[in-house]
Amino acid sequence: MATAAEYVTIDEHGVMRVGSTHLMLDSIIASFHAGASAETIAQEFPSASLEEIYGAIAYYRGHREQVDAYLTRQDETWRQACEASERTATPVVARLRAEAARRGIGRS
Repeated sequence: MATAAEYVTIDEHGVMRVGSTHLMLDSIIASFHAGASAETIAQEFPSASLEEIYGAIAYYRGHREQVDAYLTRQDETWRQACEASERTATPVVARLRAEAARRGIGRS
C-alpha cells in the first residue's frame, strides 16, 4: 500500500508535484481551498488520477505547515516574476496594458 508521501514529489527546481505527473501541488491545493471535491479536482486536472488527488490532499493535511511555507515561497516567486515582467515589457505589451488601463480593464 502506498503512503501519502509518495503522492507528492519535489522536482529538481524544488517544485512540489503530484505523484509522477507534472501537475503542481499548488493547483490541487488552490482548488481544495476553493471548496472543490477531490472528484471535481480530478476532472479539472485529468493528468492526475483520483487516487493521486486524494493522496496529494492527504499529504497537504498531514504536512500543512511545510506545504503552507512552500506555497508562501511560491507566491513570492510568482510576485517577483510578475514584477520582472512588468519592468521588461515589450512595446506591444506596454501598448496593450495602456489600452486596458484606458478602458478600465485589468488589475484592480
